[in-house]
Amino acid sequence: MEIDFFLLLSKFRATSLAGRLHQLLWLYNGLVLVLFSGFYYVTQHKIIEAMSAHSFLQSLPVLPLPADEVLALSWLSFGVLFFCGRIYHRQDLTLGTRYLALLAETIACIVAMRSLSLAYDGLVLLVVADLMHRYDGKNTGGLLMGAMLVLFFLADYNILSFQRGVEPFDAYTAYYKDSVRGVLVAVKSGLSSVNVVLFALYLVMLVQNKHREKERIQSLNEQLESANEQLRLYAAEAERTAETRERNRLAREIHDTLGHTLTGLAAGMDACMVLIDVAPQKAREQLEKLRDVAKHGLKDVRRSVKKLRPDDLERLPLREALTHMVKEYADTTSMEVELSIEGWPEAMRQDVEEVIYRIVQEGLTNANRHGHATKAAVTFRLDEGKLKIKIVDNGQGCQETVPGFGLRHMRERLDLLHGSLACRSENGFILEAVIPVGQGAKEEV
Repeated sequence: MEIDFFLLLSKFRATSLAGRLHQLLWLYNGLVLVLFSGFYYVTQHKIIEAMSAHSFLQSLPVLPLPADEVLALSWLSFGVLFFCGRIYHRQDLTLGTRYLALLAETIACIVAMRSLSLAYDGLVLLVVADLMHRYDGKNTGGLLMGAMLVLFFLADYNILSFQRGVEPFDAYTAYYKDSVRGVLVAVKSGLSSVNVVLFALYLVMLVQNKHREKERIQSLNEQLESANEQLRLYAAEAERTAETRERNRLAREIHDTLGHTLTGLAAGMDACMVLIDVAPQKAREQLEKLRDVAKHGLKDVRRSVKKLRPDDLERLPLREALTHMVKEYADTTSMEVELSIEGWPEAMRQDVEEVIYRIVQEGLTNANRHGHATKAAVTFRLDEGKLKIKIVDNGQGCQETVPGFGLRHMRERLDLLHGSLACRSENGFILEAVIPVGQGAKEEV
Protein backbone atom coordinates (compact mmCIF):
# COMPACT_ATOMS: atom_id res chain seq x y z
CA MET A 1 0.00 0.00 0.00
CA GLU A 2 2.88 2.35 0.68
CA ILE A 3 4.22 1.91 -2.87
CA ASP A 4 0.76 2.62 -4.32
CA PHE A 5 0.48 5.82 -2.26
CA PHE A 6 3.75 7.27 -3.57
CA LEU A 7 2.87 6.26 -7.12
CA LEU A 8 -0.50 7.98 -6.87
CA LEU A 9 1.09 11.04 -5.24
CA SER A 10 3.70 11.36 -7.99
CA LYS A 11 0.99 10.89 -10.62
CA PHE A 12 -1.08 13.66 -9.04
CA ARG A 13 1.88 16.05 -8.94
CA ALA A 14 2.88 15.33 -12.55
CA THR A 15 -0.72 15.68 -13.74
CA SER A 16 -1.20 18.95 -11.88
CA LEU A 17 2.04 20.46 -13.23
CA ALA A 18 1.30 19.35 -16.79
CA GLY A 19 -2.22 20.73 -16.49
CA ARG A 20 -0.97 24.07 -15.17
CA LEU A 21 1.56 24.31 -18.00
CA HIS A 22 -1.16 23.58 -20.52
CA GLN A 23 -3.34 26.33 -19.06
CA LEU A 24 -0.35 28.67 -19.03
CA LEU A 25 0.27 27.83 -22.69
CA TRP A 26 -3.28 28.82 -23.58
CA LEU A 27 -3.10 32.00 -21.52
CA TYR A 28 0.25 32.99 -23.02
CA ASN A 29 -0.89 32.46 -26.59
CA GLY A 30 -4.05 34.42 -25.89
CA LEU A 31 -1.97 37.35 -24.65
CA VAL A 32 0.36 37.10 -27.65
CA LEU A 33 -2.65 37.12 -29.99
CA VAL A 34 -3.93 40.26 -28.25
CA LEU A 35 -0.52 41.89 -28.65
CA PHE A 36 -0.21 41.07 -32.35
CA SER A 37 -3.79 42.04 -33.18
CA GLY A 38 -3.30 45.26 -31.18
CA PHE A 39 -0.07 45.93 -33.07
CA TYR A 40 -1.82 45.60 -36.43
CA TYR A 41 -4.73 47.70 -35.21
CA VAL A 42 -2.55 50.52 -33.83
CA THR A 43 -0.17 50.49 -36.82
CA GLN A 44 -2.98 50.74 -39.35
CA HIS A 45 -4.51 53.69 -37.47
CA LYS A 46 -1.12 55.41 -37.25
CA ILE A 47 -0.61 54.99 -41.00
CA ILE A 48 -4.06 56.39 -41.67
CA GLU A 49 -3.51 59.33 -39.33
CA ALA A 50 -0.11 60.05 -40.94
CA MET A 51 -1.80 60.23 -44.35
CA SER A 52 0.63 57.61 -45.71
CA ALA A 53 -1.91 54.89 -46.42
CA HIS A 54 -1.40 55.12 -50.20
CA SER A 55 2.35 54.47 -50.08
CA PHE A 56 1.79 51.72 -47.49
CA LEU A 57 -0.74 49.90 -49.67
CA GLN A 58 1.57 50.10 -52.65
CA SER A 59 4.25 48.25 -50.68
CA LEU A 60 1.90 45.35 -49.96
CA PRO A 61 1.19 42.47 -52.35
CA VAL A 62 -2.48 42.31 -51.25
CA LEU A 63 -5.04 44.51 -49.63
CA PRO A 64 -4.85 44.03 -45.82
CA LEU A 65 -7.84 43.39 -43.59
CA PRO A 66 -9.26 46.45 -41.86
CA ALA A 67 -8.06 46.95 -38.32
CA ASP A 68 -11.48 46.28 -36.78
CA GLU A 69 -11.83 43.04 -38.73
CA VAL A 70 -8.36 41.94 -37.60
CA LEU A 71 -9.37 42.32 -33.96
CA ALA A 72 -12.76 40.67 -34.37
CA LEU A 73 -11.55 37.76 -36.54
CA SER A 74 -8.48 36.97 -34.43
CA TRP A 75 -10.30 37.04 -31.10
CA LEU A 76 -13.32 35.13 -32.40
CA SER A 77 -11.21 32.40 -34.00
CA PHE A 78 -9.14 32.08 -30.84
CA GLY A 79 -12.35 31.69 -28.83
CA VAL A 80 -13.49 28.91 -31.19
CA LEU A 81 -10.03 27.35 -30.91
CA PHE A 82 -10.25 27.36 -27.12
CA PHE A 83 -13.81 25.98 -27.12
CA CYS A 84 -12.94 23.13 -29.51
CA GLY A 85 -9.86 22.34 -27.43
CA ARG A 86 -12.02 21.94 -24.31
CA ILE A 87 -14.40 19.66 -26.19
CA TYR A 88 -11.48 17.60 -27.52
CA HIS A 89 -10.31 16.93 -23.96
CA ARG A 90 -13.62 15.44 -22.81
CA GLN A 91 -13.53 11.74 -22.00
CA ASP A 92 -17.12 10.88 -22.99
CA LEU A 93 -16.79 11.72 -26.69
CA THR A 94 -16.98 9.17 -29.47
CA LEU A 95 -14.04 8.84 -31.84
CA GLY A 96 -15.90 10.53 -34.68
CA THR A 97 -16.91 13.51 -32.51
CA ARG A 98 -13.34 13.88 -31.29
CA TYR A 99 -12.04 13.97 -34.86
CA LEU A 100 -14.61 16.63 -35.76
CA ALA A 101 -13.52 18.71 -32.76
CA LEU A 102 -9.89 18.34 -33.87
CA LEU A 103 -10.79 19.41 -37.41
CA ALA A 104 -12.67 22.46 -36.13
CA GLU A 105 -9.77 23.32 -33.83
CA THR A 106 -7.33 23.11 -36.75
CA ILE A 107 -9.49 25.34 -38.95
CA ALA A 108 -9.87 27.90 -36.14
CA CYS A 109 -6.09 27.88 -35.66
CA ILE A 110 -5.50 28.58 -39.37
CA VAL A 111 -8.07 31.38 -39.41
CA ALA A 112 -6.52 32.98 -36.31
CA MET A 113 -3.02 32.87 -37.85
CA ARG A 114 -4.34 34.22 -41.15
CA SER A 115 -5.99 37.14 -39.36
CA LEU A 116 -2.53 38.01 -38.01
CA SER A 117 -1.02 37.74 -41.52
CA LEU A 118 0.78 34.55 -40.45
CA ALA A 119 3.15 36.65 -38.39
CA TYR A 120 2.78 34.35 -35.38
CA ASP A 121 2.64 30.56 -35.76
CA GLY A 122 2.74 29.64 -32.07
CA LEU A 123 -0.96 28.79 -32.10
CA VAL A 124 -0.03 25.59 -33.91
CA LEU A 125 1.59 24.34 -30.73
CA LEU A 126 -1.77 24.56 -28.93
CA VAL A 127 -3.30 22.11 -31.37
CA VAL A 128 -0.24 19.86 -31.15
CA ALA A 129 -0.44 20.00 -27.34
CA ASP A 130 -4.03 18.77 -27.51
CA LEU A 131 -3.00 15.98 -29.87
CA MET A 132 -0.22 14.92 -27.53
CA HIS A 133 -2.62 14.97 -24.59
CA ARG A 134 -4.85 12.38 -26.29
CA TYR A 135 -1.99 10.36 -27.76
CA ASP A 136 -2.11 6.74 -26.56
CA GLY A 137 0.63 5.21 -28.72
CA LYS A 138 -1.72 2.77 -30.46
CA ASN A 139 -3.63 4.01 -33.47
CA THR A 140 -3.13 7.77 -33.26
CA GLY A 141 0.58 7.95 -34.13
CA GLY A 142 -0.04 8.46 -37.86
CA LEU A 143 -2.80 10.98 -37.15
CA LEU A 144 -0.54 12.95 -34.81
CA MET A 145 2.35 13.06 -37.25
CA GLY A 146 0.12 14.02 -40.19
CA ALA A 147 -1.65 16.77 -38.27
CA MET A 148 1.65 18.25 -37.06
CA LEU A 149 3.11 18.32 -40.56
CA VAL A 150 0.00 19.95 -42.02
CA LEU A 151 -0.17 22.56 -39.30
CA PHE A 152 3.49 23.53 -39.53
CA PHE A 153 3.28 23.61 -43.32
CA LEU A 154 0.34 25.97 -43.16
CA ALA A 155 1.98 28.05 -40.44
CA ASP A 156 5.25 28.69 -42.25
CA TYR A 157 4.11 31.10 -44.93
CA ASN A 158 7.63 31.23 -46.45
CA ILE A 159 7.04 27.85 -48.11
CA LEU A 160 3.42 28.37 -49.03
CA SER A 161 2.58 28.57 -52.66
CA PHE A 162 0.34 31.51 -51.85
CA GLN A 163 2.91 33.33 -49.74
CA ARG A 164 2.16 36.51 -51.68
CA GLY A 165 -1.44 36.33 -50.55
CA VAL A 166 -0.70 37.82 -47.11
CA GLU A 167 0.81 41.11 -46.03
CA PRO A 168 4.25 40.55 -44.44
CA PHE A 169 5.00 41.58 -40.90
CA ASP A 170 8.02 43.55 -42.10
CA ALA A 171 5.75 45.91 -44.06
CA TYR A 172 4.14 47.00 -40.80
CA THR A 173 7.42 47.34 -38.89
CA ALA A 174 8.83 49.46 -41.76
CA TYR A 175 6.55 52.28 -40.69
CA TYR A 176 8.56 52.72 -37.46
CA LYS A 177 12.06 53.99 -36.90
CA ASP A 178 14.98 51.62 -37.09
CA SER A 179 15.41 51.47 -33.32
CA VAL A 180 11.75 50.72 -32.76
CA ARG A 181 11.75 48.26 -35.65
CA GLY A 182 14.58 46.29 -34.06
CA VAL A 183 12.70 46.10 -30.77
CA LEU A 184 9.54 44.88 -32.54
CA VAL A 185 11.43 42.15 -34.40
CA ALA A 186 13.17 41.09 -31.17
CA VAL A 187 9.87 41.02 -29.29
CA LYS A 188 8.28 38.91 -32.05
CA SER A 189 11.17 36.45 -31.97
CA GLY A 190 11.20 36.39 -28.17
CA LEU A 191 7.46 35.71 -27.95
CA SER A 192 7.83 32.75 -30.32
CA SER A 193 10.83 31.42 -28.35
CA VAL A 194 9.03 31.63 -25.00
CA ASN A 195 6.08 29.81 -26.52
CA VAL A 196 8.36 27.01 -27.73
CA VAL A 197 9.96 26.75 -24.27
CA LEU A 198 6.56 26.48 -22.59
CA PHE A 199 5.49 23.86 -25.11
CA ALA A 200 8.69 21.86 -24.55
CA LEU A 201 8.20 21.96 -20.77
CA TYR A 202 4.62 20.82 -21.20
CA LEU A 203 5.74 17.88 -23.35
CA VAL A 204 8.37 16.89 -20.78
CA MET A 205 5.80 16.93 -17.98
CA LEU A 206 3.29 15.05 -20.13
CA VAL A 207 5.83 12.36 -21.05
CA GLN A 208 6.83 11.98 -17.40
CA ASN A 209 3.20 11.71 -16.45
CA LYS A 210 2.51 9.00 -19.02
CA HIS A 211 5.68 7.16 -17.98
CA ARG A 212 4.63 7.21 -14.33
CA GLU A 213 1.15 6.11 -15.30
CA LYS A 214 2.62 3.20 -17.24
CA GLU A 215 4.78 2.23 -14.27
CA ARG A 216 1.78 2.48 -11.95
CA ILE A 217 -0.34 0.27 -14.20
CA GLN A 218 2.50 -2.24 -14.47
CA SER A 219 2.87 -2.25 -10.69
CA LEU A 220 -0.87 -2.72 -10.23
CA ASN A 221 -0.87 -5.57 -12.77
CA GLU A 222 1.95 -7.28 -10.89
CA GLN A 223 0.09 -6.86 -7.60
CA LEU A 224 -3.09 -8.16 -9.21
CA GLU A 225 -1.28 -11.18 -10.60
CA SER A 226 0.24 -11.84 -7.18
CA ALA A 227 -3.19 -11.52 -5.56
CA ASN A 228 -4.69 -13.88 -8.15
CA GLU A 229 -1.96 -16.42 -7.48
CA GLN A 230 -2.60 -16.17 -3.74
CA LEU A 231 -6.32 -16.59 -4.37
CA ARG A 232 -5.66 -19.67 -6.50
CA LEU A 233 -3.49 -21.17 -3.78
CA TYR A 234 -6.06 -20.28 -1.15
CA ALA A 235 -8.88 -21.79 -3.25
CA ALA A 236 -6.91 -25.00 -3.75
CA GLU A 237 -6.11 -25.19 -0.04
CA ALA A 238 -9.73 -24.44 0.86
CA GLU A 239 -10.88 -27.16 -1.53
CA ARG A 240 -8.50 -29.69 0.01
CA THR A 241 -9.60 -28.66 3.48
CA ALA A 242 -13.26 -28.95 2.53
CA GLU A 243 -12.68 -32.38 0.98
CA THR A 244 -10.84 -33.56 4.07
CA ARG A 245 -13.54 -32.18 6.35
CA GLU A 246 -16.27 -33.83 4.25
CA ARG A 247 -14.45 -37.17 4.22
CA ASN A 248 -14.06 -37.04 7.98
CA ARG A 249 -17.72 -36.15 8.41
CA LEU A 250 -18.85 -38.96 6.14
CA ALA A 251 -16.49 -41.39 7.87
CA ARG A 252 -17.90 -40.43 11.26
CA GLU A 253 -21.50 -40.65 10.13
CA ILE A 254 -21.03 -43.98 8.37
CA HIS A 255 -19.09 -45.38 11.30
CA ASP A 256 -21.63 -44.22 13.85
CA THR A 257 -24.64 -45.27 11.75
CA LEU A 258 -23.32 -48.67 10.73
CA GLY A 259 -21.80 -49.31 14.15
CA HIS A 260 -25.04 -48.53 15.93
CA THR A 261 -27.24 -50.38 13.42
CA LEU A 262 -25.07 -53.49 13.08
CA THR A 263 -24.55 -53.73 16.82
CA GLY A 264 -28.30 -53.56 17.38
CA LEU A 265 -28.96 -56.11 14.66
CA ALA A 266 -26.38 -58.51 16.07
CA ALA A 267 -27.82 -58.27 19.56
CA GLY A 268 -31.37 -58.65 18.27
CA MET A 269 -30.46 -61.70 16.22
CA ASP A 270 -28.91 -63.30 19.26
CA ALA A 271 -32.17 -62.75 21.12
CA CYS A 272 -34.17 -64.18 18.22
CA MET A 273 -32.04 -67.31 18.24
CA VAL A 274 -32.97 -67.83 21.87
CA LEU A 275 -36.67 -67.02 21.41
CA ILE A 276 -37.30 -68.82 18.12
CA ASP A 277 -37.94 -72.18 19.83
CA VAL A 278 -39.30 -70.93 23.14
CA ALA A 279 -41.55 -68.08 21.98
CA PRO A 280 -41.90 -67.90 18.18
CA GLN A 281 -44.33 -64.97 18.35
CA LYS A 282 -41.87 -62.92 20.38
CA ALA A 283 -39.13 -63.82 17.92
CA ARG A 284 -41.33 -62.64 15.06
CA GLU A 285 -41.96 -59.32 16.83
CA GLN A 286 -38.26 -58.96 17.45
CA LEU A 287 -37.48 -59.61 13.78
CA GLU A 288 -39.96 -56.93 12.77
CA LYS A 289 -38.16 -54.47 15.04
CA LEU A 290 -34.83 -55.53 13.58
CA ARG A 291 -36.21 -54.94 10.09
CA ASP A 292 -37.22 -51.38 11.07
CA VAL A 293 -33.77 -50.78 12.55
CA ALA A 294 -32.13 -52.02 9.35
CA LYS A 295 -34.35 -49.80 7.17
CA HIS A 296 -33.62 -46.80 9.34
CA GLY A 297 -29.90 -47.50 9.23
CA LEU A 298 -30.06 -47.87 5.45
CA LYS A 299 -31.71 -44.46 5.15
CA ASP A 300 -28.99 -42.91 7.27
CA VAL A 301 -26.28 -44.50 5.16
CA ARG A 302 -27.94 -43.31 1.94
CA ARG A 303 -28.20 -39.79 3.30
CA SER A 304 -24.51 -39.83 4.25
CA VAL A 305 -23.07 -41.25 1.04
CA LYS A 306 -25.40 -39.80 -1.62
CA LYS A 307 -22.67 -37.33 -2.67
CA LEU A 308 -19.94 -39.95 -3.07
CA ARG A 309 -18.83 -40.92 -6.59
CA PRO A 310 -19.54 -44.59 -7.48
CA ASP A 311 -16.55 -46.89 -7.17
CA ASP A 312 -16.94 -48.17 -10.74
CA LEU A 313 -16.60 -44.63 -12.11
CA GLU A 314 -13.41 -44.16 -10.13
CA ARG A 315 -11.88 -47.23 -11.76
CA LEU A 316 -13.49 -47.51 -15.21
CA PRO A 317 -14.68 -45.27 -18.09
CA LEU A 318 -18.42 -44.60 -18.03
CA ARG A 319 -19.39 -47.10 -20.73
CA GLU A 320 -17.44 -49.90 -19.08
CA ALA A 321 -18.80 -48.92 -15.67
CA LEU A 322 -22.37 -49.07 -17.01
CA THR A 323 -21.73 -52.47 -18.62
CA HIS A 324 -20.26 -53.81 -15.38
CA MET A 325 -23.08 -52.42 -13.28
CA VAL A 326 -25.80 -53.82 -15.58
CA LYS A 327 -24.20 -57.28 -15.66
CA GLU A 328 -23.68 -57.38 -11.90
CA TYR A 329 -27.26 -56.26 -11.26
CA ALA A 330 -28.65 -58.85 -13.68
CA ASP A 331 -26.63 -61.62 -12.02
CA THR A 332 -27.77 -60.53 -8.53
CA THR A 333 -31.49 -60.09 -9.25
CA SER A 334 -31.92 -62.66 -12.09
CA MET A 335 -33.51 -59.88 -14.16
CA GLU A 336 -32.59 -59.80 -17.84
CA VAL A 337 -31.08 -56.40 -18.71
CA GLU A 338 -30.19 -55.33 -22.25
CA LEU A 339 -27.85 -52.35 -22.75
CA SER A 340 -27.96 -50.64 -26.17
CA ILE A 341 -25.82 -47.64 -27.13
CA GLU A 342 -26.91 -46.02 -30.41
CA GLY A 343 -24.98 -42.80 -29.91
CA TRP A 344 -22.34 -41.55 -27.47
CA PRO A 345 -20.68 -38.13 -26.97
CA GLU A 346 -16.94 -37.80 -27.39
CA ALA A 347 -16.33 -36.43 -23.90
CA MET A 348 -18.34 -35.61 -20.79
CA ARG A 349 -17.73 -33.92 -17.48
CA GLN A 350 -17.44 -36.03 -14.35
CA ASP A 351 -20.66 -34.66 -12.86
CA VAL A 352 -22.54 -35.57 -16.06
CA GLU A 353 -21.09 -39.09 -16.00
CA GLU A 354 -22.15 -39.54 -12.39
CA VAL A 355 -25.71 -38.41 -13.14
CA ILE A 356 -25.96 -40.86 -16.07
CA TYR A 357 -24.66 -43.69 -13.93
CA ARG A 358 -27.07 -42.90 -11.07
CA ILE A 359 -30.08 -42.65 -13.42
CA VAL A 360 -29.45 -46.10 -14.89
CA GLN A 361 -28.74 -47.53 -11.42
CA GLU A 362 -31.89 -46.07 -9.87
CA GLY A 363 -34.03 -46.94 -12.93
CA LEU A 364 -33.07 -50.63 -12.72
CA THR A 365 -33.53 -50.65 -8.95
CA ASN A 366 -37.05 -49.23 -9.25
CA ALA A 367 -37.91 -51.70 -12.04
CA ASN A 368 -36.99 -54.61 -9.79
CA ARG A 369 -38.16 -53.30 -6.44
CA HIS A 370 -41.42 -51.57 -7.34
CA GLY A 371 -42.33 -53.01 -10.73
CA HIS A 372 -41.17 -56.60 -10.04
CA ALA A 373 -39.90 -56.67 -13.63
CA THR A 374 -38.12 -59.68 -15.15
CA LYS A 375 -36.78 -57.82 -18.19
CA ALA A 376 -35.44 -54.29 -18.78
CA ALA A 377 -33.84 -52.47 -21.71
CA VAL A 378 -31.53 -49.46 -21.39
CA THR A 379 -31.00 -47.42 -24.57
CA PHE A 380 -28.65 -44.46 -25.17
CA ARG A 381 -29.16 -42.15 -28.16
CA LEU A 382 -27.36 -38.92 -29.10
CA ASP A 383 -29.55 -36.29 -30.79
CA GLU A 384 -28.45 -32.67 -31.52
CA GLY A 385 -26.12 -32.29 -28.57
CA LYS A 386 -28.46 -34.08 -26.15
CA LEU A 387 -27.99 -37.55 -24.72
CA LYS A 388 -31.32 -39.37 -24.36
CA ILE A 389 -31.59 -42.29 -21.93
CA LYS A 390 -34.59 -44.60 -22.12
CA ILE A 391 -35.24 -47.40 -19.61
CA VAL A 392 -38.14 -49.75 -20.39
CA ASP A 393 -39.22 -52.70 -18.20
CA ASN A 394 -42.00 -55.32 -18.33
CA GLY A 395 -43.05 -54.77 -14.76
CA GLN A 396 -46.54 -54.23 -13.40
CA GLY A 397 -46.35 -50.45 -13.90
CA CYS A 398 -48.64 -48.12 -12.03
CA GLN A 399 -51.81 -46.12 -12.62
CA GLU A 400 -50.37 -43.01 -10.99
CA THR A 401 -46.70 -42.17 -10.57
CA VAL A 402 -45.90 -40.93 -7.08
CA PRO A 403 -42.34 -39.60 -7.02
CA GLY A 404 -40.34 -41.25 -4.30
CA PHE A 405 -36.78 -40.70 -3.16
CA GLY A 406 -35.30 -42.20 -6.33
CA LEU A 407 -37.31 -40.12 -8.83
CA ARG A 408 -36.89 -36.92 -6.83
CA HIS A 409 -33.16 -37.53 -6.61
CA MET A 410 -32.91 -38.09 -10.36
CA ARG A 411 -34.88 -34.91 -11.12
CA GLU A 412 -32.68 -32.87 -8.76
CA ARG A 413 -29.53 -34.13 -10.46
CA LEU A 414 -30.94 -33.44 -13.94
CA ASP A 415 -32.10 -29.94 -12.97
CA LEU A 416 -28.52 -29.05 -12.09
CA LEU A 417 -27.51 -30.03 -15.64
CA HIS A 418 -30.53 -28.30 -17.26
CA GLY A 419 -31.87 -31.73 -18.22
CA SER A 420 -35.34 -33.27 -17.97
CA LEU A 421 -37.00 -36.46 -16.76
CA ALA A 422 -40.25 -38.05 -17.94
CA CYS A 423 -41.89 -41.31 -16.91
CA ARG A 424 -45.06 -43.18 -17.82
CA SER A 425 -46.67 -46.58 -17.44
CA GLU A 426 -47.21 -48.51 -20.69
CA ASN A 427 -47.11 -52.32 -20.57
CA GLY A 428 -44.64 -51.85 -17.80
CA PHE A 429 -42.78 -48.68 -16.88
CA ILE A 430 -40.87 -46.28 -19.16
CA LEU A 431 -38.30 -43.79 -17.88
CA GLU A 432 -36.81 -41.15 -20.22
CA ALA A 433 -34.04 -38.71 -19.32
CA VAL A 434 -32.54 -35.98 -21.53
CA ILE A 435 -29.12 -34.44 -20.69
CA PRO A 436 -27.42 -31.63 -22.69
CA VAL A 437 -23.90 -32.76 -23.56
CA GLY A 438 -22.93 -30.17 -26.20
CA GLN A 439 -20.25 -27.60 -25.29
CA GLY A 440 -20.21 -28.60 -21.64
CA ALA A 441 -19.32 -32.20 -22.57
CA LYS A 442 -15.88 -31.08 -23.74
CA GLU A 443 -14.96 -29.35 -20.50
CA GLU A 444 -12.73 -31.07 -18.01
CA VAL A 445 -13.47 -30.76 -14.29
